[in-house]
Amino acid sequence: MTDSQEIRMTGPGAPHNRGATVWLTGLPSAGKTTIAYALAGRLRAEGHRVEVLDGDEIREFLSAGLGFSRADRDTNVQRIGFVAQLLAAHGVTVLVPVIAPYTDSREAVRKRHQEHGTGYVEVHVATPVEVCSARDVKGLYAKQAAGEISGLTGVDDPYEAPLEPDLRIEAHRSGVEESAAELHALLTERGML
Repeated sequence: MTDSQEIRMTGPGAPHNRGATVWLTGLPSAGKTTIAYALAGRLRAEGHRVEVLDGDEIREFLSAGLGFSRADRDTNVQRIGFVAQLLAAHGVTVLVPVIAPYTDSREAVRKRHQEHGTGYVEVHVATPVEVCSARDVKGLYAKQAAGEISGLTGVDDPYEAPLEPDLRIEAHRSGVEESAAELHALLTERGML
């Protein structure tokens, strides 16, 4: 590689590869994953390295065998947090649309990022349970209502909403692109892009 090629890659206008984890927490069907993929598309178009750690995919491949007890949920969140921090430390913007219902689990992930000097923001996708239930993207609310499943976060299992997230998005009041733009603005403001 010549010096001029390196200058072009790292000069003005080149994307920064700082890396950060963006954890989108909220109830099932709140819009976390939809917002994450919309933001990922925008960031990739800008030349950023991006990964989406989708909760359903993680459950299938990284956390297979875990149930939905508090201990298993905590283990799942810590595994995702470890992978996210590792990727972010290597210059990837990691979008994590995962419920993570318990405050202490989310705080442990934040602390891990802080200990490693890795950027981290917590985003609460604050869609009311009534709206999530009406959307019912995966049919979970209908299954819970029919008695086919139990332990649905926010219905018959606790969800501890963040008291002071870095950003609160009311996805039921703003469109997907608007929500992604709001999150993009926060990352830009914090120097994470």
